[in-house]
Amino acid sequence: MADKSTPHHSSEQISRRATTLVVVVTTTVQALATLCTLVPAAIAPELARSFGIPASMIGFQVSLIYLGAIVTSLVGGVLIRRQGALRTSQMALGFAGCGLALSAAPSMIAFAIGSVMVGFGYGLTNPSAAHLLMRVSNAENRNLIFSLKQTGVPLGAVGAGLAAPSLVLMFGWQSAFLILAAIPLGLIIAIQPLRHGWDRDRDPTVSLRQNPIGDLTLIWGFPALRMISLAAFCFSAVQVSLSAFAVTMLVDDLKFGLVQAGIVLSALQVAGVLGRVSWGGMADWLRDGNKVLLGVALIAASSGFMTMFLEGGGNIVVVYVVLCLFGFSAIGWNGVFIAEVARLAPDGLASNATGGALVPTYTGVMVGPASFAGLHLLTGQFTATFGIFAVVSLLGFALVLAARRLPVGD
Repeated sequence: MADKSTPHHSSEQISRRATTLVVVVTTTVQALATLCTLVPAAIAPELARSFGIPASMIGFQVSLIYLGAIVTSLVGGVLIRRQGALRTSQMALGFAGCGLALSAAPSMIAFAIGSVMVGFGYGLTNPSAAHLLMRVSNAENRNLIFSLKQTGVPLGAVGAGLAAPSLVLMFGWQSAFLILAAIPLGLIIAIQPLRHGWDRDRDPTVSLRQNPIGDLTLIWGFPALRMISLAAFCFSAVQVSLSAFAVTMLVDDLKFGLVQAGIVLSALQVAGVLGRVSWGGMADWLRDGNKVLLGVALIAASSGFMTMFLEGGGNIVVVYVVLCLFGFSAIGWNGVFIAEVARLAPDGLASNATGGALVPTYTGVMVGPASFAGLHLLTGQFTATFGIFAVVSLLGFALVLAARRLPVGD
């Protein structure tokens, strides 16, 4: 039955009037929040010199970001019901921009606190976007629409890879942080006129004093949702390790310059954009997002294995091909995953299920880089570490396969 608080629209009218704007706004919010998370990784060698620490320590900074993301993903569903999805998106931009600005302070403590704040913002992006996108999507186009929105992640990484190194060379890393932090803060003002229409379904009487693990309990109560969420733990660990350590691997192991490495990072993130759209379109065409996730996992494992054979002074084209294939798969899975969660969720609880499913996802992001950094201490090479990490993608494959064998709602 149609919501009485909103006028009825046909699917064609919804597509014509709302879908494009919703996708553009949610994608832009996602891109800017992602940019704030990856700016430090894009200039990790420079930060390592400034703070006098090993470049591999960036993995622990990434873990701090996603520790913050776990916290807000647990309360995202409640915030959306009380404040509205667009206001929650504005809060995400505020946390991300202010966190990146705070990280510019010449202090490791400020850098750590700023990283957690950026994570607070990042954790709010997907539940709010899922709430808005479910309004303008249907079973025939849901995977593609969610995947289009998820292109914001690699697009934000492209922005970080292209802008951050150049700004560092021109102005220094602290000024680069401040310049880039201003962009998400500006978008808060730009999207404010949309709030009245988009947040009409909010309920100011909803109490914020609710069970903070209620959304996680929802996920755990449905075996198929549980398995697919655990698979996301594996996929996210691989994805963020690729984004966080690609530049450092290129500089330290393969002897690329910082700007040249940033260009390669941008290329593999563009491949991730193409992957998200392609996998989403394929999932809608096959009407089987689970099968697409199985294929993505196998390609990501193969790409990680091939990365261990890259060498300094080798063919640059081979480096681009292997890392772009890695990005196409390891960065391309998210939209199909979130659409699967929305499909498997009980009616009316897509944003809650998304928030709950993102807890294992962000835990993977938090644990993955730290584990990768620890493994690098043993191997001494980033290329070899990526090869060993291919096992994590294979574990994700096994979990998706387990979810496939469980009926929806079982």
